[in-house]
Amino acid sequence: MTAVRPDIAPKQAPEATRFPTGFVWGAATAAYQVEGAAAEDGRTPSIWDTFSHTPGKVHNGDTGDIAADHYHRFRDDVALMKQLGLKAYRFSISWSRVQPTGRGPAVERGLDFYRKLVDELLEAGIAPVATLYHWDLPQELEDAGGWPQRVTAERFADYAAIMAGALGDRVATWTTFNEPWCSAFLGYGSGVHAPGRTEPASALRAAHHLNLAHGRAIEVLRGQLPAAAQTSVTLNLHQVRPLTASAADADAARRIDAVGNRIFTGPMLKGAYPEDLLADTAHLVDWPTLVQDGDLAAISRPVDVLGVNYYTPTLVSTPAEGAGSTRNDGHGASDYSPWPGSEHVAFHLAEGKERTAMNWAIDPDGLYNLLLDVTREHPGVPLMVTENGAAFDDYVSPEGRVEDPERIAYLHGHLDAVQRAVADGADVRGYFLWSLMDNFEWAYGYSKRFGTVYVDYASQRRIPKASAHWYADVIRRHALPSAGLS
Repeated sequence: MTAVRPDIAPKQAPEATRFPTGFVWGAATAAYQVEGAAAEDGRTPSIWDTFSHTPGKVHNGDTGDIAADHYHRFRDDVALMKQLGLKAYRFSISWSRVQPTGRGPAVERGLDFYRKLVDELLEAGIAPVATLYHWDLPQELEDAGGWPQRVTAERFADYAAIMAGALGDRVATWTTFNEPWCSAFLGYGSGVHAPGRTEPASALRAAHHLNLAHGRAIEVLRGQLPAAAQTSVTLNLHQVRPLTASAADADAARRIDAVGNRIFTGPMLKGAYPEDLLADTAHLVDWPTLVQDGDLAAISRPVDVLGVNYYTPTLVSTPAEGAGSTRNDGHGASDYSPWPGSEHVAFHLAEGKERTAMNWAIDPDGLYNLLLDVTREHPGVPLMVTENGAAFDDYVSPEGRVEDPERIAYLHGHLDAVQRAVADGADVRGYFLWSLMDNFEWAYGYSKRFGTVYVDYASQRRIPKASAHWYADVIRRHALPSAGLS
């Protein structure tokens, strides 16, 4: 099986199979995962610099010091994006590159990198989509307490103002946070992500302050950006399923939905934390003291688009009597739970499903169901699939090619799921593939490859994989081919 090649002229797809007019085709990266240049032009350490340089925290001792060297190679990378036909590029900004201590004035050299990147994108006809935060808190703010401290939300609002002032005339779409669940619960709960703390109460406090920071930033952005600019937040919403139809398993799913999803969608989109979440976690935090007057009004400021990241569903149950919880929840091995108040819930791998190199079940129906669930729960909120993709064990053939039919099949299945969801009423405005290129995969280091562009880290050579050519063909068609593989 080989990918559809760009030299094969695409046939015009029937209207019924085409994506909606204006549907945005993009790819995504994150600053610490691709930029490198960790100590150049005034940049100071983030929590991920510290974490990755701590022995035993990251596979093989890998760090993001060089990563994919996007900081020096962005012009070539943008040229590659243009060659692939991308209409938008979702990137994140390194907070410590532009405001090294997380306080005070910006460093112009740091801002200049993003100015040049945005200019290059616009020149290539690619819309820049800026994410303010993708997990890389300046280390000095963590030293002062990090996200469990309320003041960090205020520092984030100041940072948002800096970026809106620097790029607001050229960037039309802004995202406050990428996956605040990971920042709160993997960073402060299970400790498998930076800063590596294992404090359930701190994880819940962090979640609230991330919510508050989102609201404060939306206020700042709305006050500084042109009226036509769009604001958003990206959530890795868990498509939670009970293992059986039992009441006990249904309650396990309810608990994980509360601390995995509704802890963010409740205050952001409905102006309140769900009562069952507050009850499940009341022994860990004093919510009436944590949530101060005016917080919920700030957090629930409207966004123009809700970003949805999806990779695999979450299958849960209550453990059998006498059995402990199972930690195979897809978020890394740890003796500590990222699910405060629901540590006893067991997680399962779906039977009969193909798996990615992350051992995640491949299940496009999960994305279809998630998009419709969000549509029903939050009618009128436009959606964007802001991350979707898979890691496989890619390699360069003797002929210099990277064939990845498994990724093509994955992408075809999930884009078909998006199309089905749109047909059934979901207002999905676009799709950003994760990831544009292979990169530093957090605690997995460079051992996992999510990119549609292969990166030879020794030489920094870029090699578009077969899936990149396939995706380029989908973009040209504005539709899926009649068959996923050819």
